[in-house]
Amino acid sequence: MSKPLILIVCTANSARSQMAEGLMRHLKGDQFEVASAGTVATYVRPQAIEALAEIGIDISHHTSKAIDGFLDKPIRYLITVCDNARDNCPYVPGAQTTLHWPFPDPATNPRLEDFRTVRDMIREKIESTELPL
Repeated sequence: MSKPLILIVCTANSARSQMAEGLMRHLKGDQFEVASAGTVATYVRPQAIEALAEIGIDISHHTSKAIDGFLDKPIRYLITVCDNARDNCPYVPGAQTTLHWPFPDPATNPRLEDFRTVRDMIREKIESTELPL
């Protein structure tokens, strides 16, 4: 039996959603399949890769994906991590529960310390939120 899917969505799938995917997989991967996507696909920011590597999570193999590739999949939790994604995310018929966890965009001033701050905010949110199967 496959695990329920958590899909984390951001605008460009380059920073917040990528870090959230890595953290969620690390913290809850035994219960859930985890993926991320953007309203558009771009690239994974090196600062996001480095911020997670600092805490032992490797997302260097991640690629940026568009949400279109997930529209026909059953999704237990659809989590938007920015207001733009929440407001512009297409209707996802397979999403059972939609959550909105807005985080500041570290890419607006791409200093590693900003990525670390957002990484820690995401980790805290995941650790403090109950996600029933």
